[in-house]
Amino acid sequence: MASEMVPTTRGQQLQPIQPIQQLQPVSRPMIENVPTTRGHPMTQATHEIAPSTRGQPSTTARPYLGESRPHFGEGQAHLGEGQAHLGEAQAHLGEVPAAVRGHPPTNVPGILKTQPKTAIAPAGRSGHLTRERHLFSSSDDNAMMKQILAAHAPDGREFDVKALVFIVEDIMRRATFLGEGAQSQAPADTWEDRAIHSGYTDMLELLAYPINKTNSELICKCSSGGDAHSITMALFQTLSSYTWEAKVAIAFAAFAVSYGEFWLVAQLYTTNPLAKSVAVLKELPEIMAHTEALKQKFEAVNNLINAMLNVTHCIVKFKELPTQYINPESPEMMSAAAHIPTAVYWTVRSIVACSFILLNLIALGHEYVASAAEAWELNSLAHKLASIKEHLERQMDIINRRIEERRENDAFLALVRLFETTHIDNMKILKALIYAKEDQLPLFDGTHKRRASLDVLRRKHVLLLISDLDMSHEELSVLHQMYSESRQQPTRPESQYEVVWLPVIDRLLPWHDATDKQFQLVQNSMPWYSVAHPMMLDPAVIRFIKEIWGFNKKPQLVVLDPQGKDSNRNALHMMWIWGSLAFPFTKAKEEALWREETWRIELLADSIDPNLFLWVNENRYICLYGGEDIEWIRKFTNTVRGAANAAGIRLEMLYVGKSNPKERVRRNNSIIQSENLSHILPDLTLIWFFWVRLESMWHSKNQHGMTVENDPIMQEIVTMLSFDGSDQGWAVFSRGSHEMAKGKAETIYECMSQFDRWKDKVVYPDGFVIAMNDHLRELHTPHHCNRLILPGTTGQIPERVVCAECGRPMERFIMYRCCID
Repeated sequence: MASEMVPTTRGQQLQPIQPIQQLQPVSRPMIENVPTTRGHPMTQATHEIAPSTRGQPSTTARPYLGESRPHFGEGQAHLGEGQAHLGEAQAHLGEVPAAVRGHPPTNVPGILKTQPKTAIAPAGRSGHLTRERHLFSSSDDNAMMKQILAAHAPDGREFDVKALVFIVEDIMRRATFLGEGAQSQAPADTWEDRAIHSGYTDMLELLAYPINKTNSELICKCSSGGDAHSITMALFQTLSSYTWEAKVAIAFAAFAVSYGEFWLVAQLYTTNPLAKSVAVLKELPEIMAHTEALKQKFEAVNNLINAMLNVTHCIVKFKELPTQYINPESPEMMSAAAHIPTAVYWTVRSIVACSFILLNLIALGHEYVASAAEAWELNSLAHKLASIKEHLERQMDIINRRIEERRENDAFLALVRLFETTHIDNMKILKALIYAKEDQLPLFDGTHKRRASLDVLRRKHVLLLISDLDMSHEELSVLHQMYSESRQQPTRPESQYEVVWLPVIDRLLPWHDATDKQFQLVQNSMPWYSVAHPMMLDPAVIRFIKEIWGFNKKPQLVVLDPQGKDSNRNALHMMWIWGSLAFPFTKAKEEALWREETWRIELLADSIDPNLFLWVNENRYICLYGGEDIEWIRKFTNTVRGAANAAGIRLEMLYVGKSNPKERVRRNNSIIQSENLSHILPDLTLIWFFWVRLESMWHSKNQHGMTVENDPIMQEIVTMLSFDGSDQGWAVFSRGSHEMAKGKAETIYECMSQFDRWKDKVVYPDGFVIAMNDHLRELHTPHHCNRLILPGTTGQIPERVVCAECGRPMERFIMYRCCID
């Protein structure tokens, strides 16, 4: 392919520009007479630069540094903030040898006005493009890796290069191309805002010399010839004694010195006399006069620099991983470590490519036009680094998951040990459960609608209401009523507790605005305390709640005594059955309450209707009935009223529907009320509460080892639940709080319709229910089928349940039920 010919603005013919493949010396005889900008000839670039003790002369020859650099002085005061920060960040990378700062490459005969400008270019194109492209293939990866590892001999020194990378990033963010009329937009923060201040100065003092040495070598190697791979490997040899992250940080900082100085002068030369003089020697005014021609070139360079920064940050992050949670010998770390050398190589290789661009621009100015191969290499390197970054981030994600698992496991075990320890109050427990910083109010007071500290719970009985965001309206409504009633008489012992809602969410699911709105809606409906935000519950706490306290979607009420001990891991059943009378909600209190109970209408129906206790006190006959078949309801209620009138008794009937009441129960309520068939519960929440209390009784008894065989109350509870599990109606009769009778739809209807057969057995005035029970036993047949439905996510479901009627074990099935009526 023919070489490109680029005319100069002075009518001169330039040397051919070749793709950046292999650098060869160009017009070397002309170098001898090229002066430096400070009047001294440049010393041999290959001299080794050795560090010296502070304040003492070096024992090894260095390139001539010239006279001390002048200060900007007071004239600098008018500089913009972003420009001042760029100069400050440059200063922290250490002194750069004057002989290699601000000059064209030593083999470029373009420093004199009478000489044509010549690009730093390879001697020939043939064969080299194939070799360079071959480095991007995977076939030679093993050979390249052997070279990289052979040049790696760390001496054991460890450097925290994070602050150095922040300085480099600050330079790159501020050293931006400003087109015509553009304003410098300094980043919002500086490297001081993010760097760890303690010790960073000492680190920079230790690395200032290798940064400057690498800068000198980078300029000299790129100027004197050699292909990009060879130059990269030469830098690896220079940095052989450093760790991988230090290698890439030092090399990047070395390039940042030259790149930052170039743009510092370019941004200041119109306002600062010193910068103007330096800019004239670099011919920057002429370069910056052709901004449009250079814009695309520097956009490509900036894209590559951003890719280099991304990979560098990834490499540094691997060094910062906590060793107490991840072993360097673990498979995840070994897999990641195997890719770090390759990542460092391609980052340094990209630094070399960017140095070519910078040196060519200084040598040729705006007349420098990148070749197609050069553009191809920049884009290829940026693509390569993007792929490396994605791979490293995937590895980092895997490692971070392992770290989080182990950190969570340690926090979980610490929480378990904390609950096994005796405390003087509950504050340690509460602070471990609820994320609390000294400057943070982690609670939300639902009564006063404001934030609160954990101190409001100190040495109190605390009921932790645990649920997800889908807590039902019925549950919230009943709890709200019980909580409000307990606060009406604050001096009563059963009022001495606080409730705190702990919302448990799935952290794998994204937190959307709709989720936040749902959380706020539930939180604002609660009069008690709640965690200010679900994210204040650590994953280890959520694991503890699920594994130790057994939370599984259904709301749960964990009781903490004043010392923080979990005295009851689910007192919600006690709350449903007895309300605040169950305070302090311990297992011992639960056993004591059951010892005082008998199966009676008050236990079954509690206060679901305000008239119930009036009927009981007046010793009236009460009939509770349910089901969804409105035709059965019509004929049953009419038959019962006829029998009651014939018997001459005062009978009150109350329809309690079916568990999980929906539209059909609502329609039945309307029909029953309009046809005056019986009393109803107008609020479906009360119907829900009637059935959830029965389920809570079953679970409470089950937790204490009570079964149908050894507990008469358990037998009655199971019978009632089996009534609800059938598709038929049912009824329970009671005389005040005394004897009770019950039966399923056809049996109880048949019994009442045959009242004439057993009315003579009724011993007046109190023998109606006793005579009914006798007749029900005559109607009972051995052939029956009972169905018991228990919510499988509440408490522990026993392996064996016997029928409440015949005592035989019931067959176990799994049922999925939709809530839609």
